[in-house]
Amino acid sequence: MEDMDASLHDAVELLRLLISTPSQSREESATADIWQQWLTDKGAGKVERFHNNVYVVAAGYDPTRPLLMLNSHHDTVKPSPSYTRDPYSPEIEGDRLYGLGSNDAGASGVALASAFLALKEKDDLPVNLMFAITAAEEVMGEHGMRAFLPYLREKGLYPDMVIVGEPTGMQPAIAERGLVVLDGIATGKAGHAAREEGVNAIYRAMEDISALREFHTPAVSEILGPVKVSVTMINAGSQHNVVPDRCTYVVDVRTTDACSNEDTVSLLRKTVRWSELTPRSTRIHASVIPADHPLVKSALSLGLTPFVSPTTSDMALMHDINSLKIGPGESSRSHTADEYVLISEIRDAIILYRRLITRLEI
Repeated sequence: MEDMDASLHDAVELLRLLISTPSQSREESATADIWQQWLTDKGAGKVERFHNNVYVVAAGYDPTRPLLMLNSHHDTVKPSPSYTRDPYSPEIEGDRLYGLGSNDAGASGVALASAFLALKEKDDLPVNLMFAITAAEEVMGEHGMRAFLPYLREKGLYPDMVIVGEPTGMQPAIAERGLVVLDGIATGKAGHAAREEGVNAIYRAMEDISALREFHTPAVSEILGPVKVSVTMINAGSQHNVVPDRCTYVVDVRTTDACSNEDTVSLLRKTVRWSELTPRSTRIHASVIPADHPLVKSALSLGLTPFVSPTTSDMALMHDINSLKIGPGESSRSHTADEYVLISEIRDAIILYRRLITRLEI
């Protein structure tokens, strides 16, 4: 790979430009402009844009071959107030490149783009290649992957498989849990505490919360295990001498592939006696890629170790697409002050992405 030095230099300089350009979720138009221009200047092909999602399909598209999408996101969270350096100053100190979005997930984006450029004219690949850098991942926003996948379907470019670039230490995440957040409301009847009047909504909520702690689905995922249910917030009462007639609480539900989000909500509603449970959304699904999928087999052939990711990504929105999450950096650095990525991690990722793709056997 004699072009590695040039590829790494280009990737790092692009990442530094992206870091210096604020791109919080739903405000990524400036970095979308950068990506669109950079890919065009690099001769990536016909670069297109939908909202702030930028993509390009390698020349020679053959509809008889599956489509592999190389995907990461260019939006960031807000900088932590604990930063000790300018989050938008892409400073290099030794092997470290500092800056907001460097680790999550700028390094993955530039490394995947580099791999795409290196392989886009390789005519013996068993897949068509698409590179897509998307928006609003941190909030799973309406103009990010949620809109982009239906748009691709209308264009006849719906991917058959996806490599999702996120910081995983360049180990393949083969699964991640889904998420449903429920708002629970238990109602009672107000009364004077001294006269033991009314029906205490807190006690009713406690009874239902106890039932939720014991909840399990009829089927258990072989990869993800049981559904995890946690009550994380509770609120009730107005003053010490009034029996509350309303108790609200929030339930965090980590779902699996053994039971759909919708079915899990239905079962949870049957579990409680007094409460009304309302999901904020059911769109964040669990994701599991089969062990015999070509992406997994290619990763195994490189000596990589599959694992279950504790974090959620746009994989959760790829309900009917086999996806593998893998990228440079470490998840533990994401959303933290003084975020950084190692330049050596970007270099290793460029090499590994190329090998992962070229070893595919369809």
